[in-house]
Amino acid sequence: MPMTAAQITEIITTAFPDAVVELRDLAGDNDHWSATVTSSAFAGKSRVQQHQLVYAAFGAHMGTTLHALQLITKAA
Repeated sequence: MPMTAAQITEIITTAFPDAVVELRDLAGDNDHWSATVTSSAFAGKSRVQQHQLVYAAFGAHMGTTLHALQLITKAA
């Protein structure tokens, strides 16, 4: 079963408690998401490092219950 917006937001805010998360369902199927994540945890990190941190928070969900996640990350 695909992940809901609430589940995606919960995973991100658990990993980054100060995160502001904006989600958009790209295909209308709850399986292809775009997320903009703003967090102080990203300060001083490259965009690749920021994305790696977010993807790591999803662990085994990536590619399974969460098929695709397009990321935009910003340092707070």
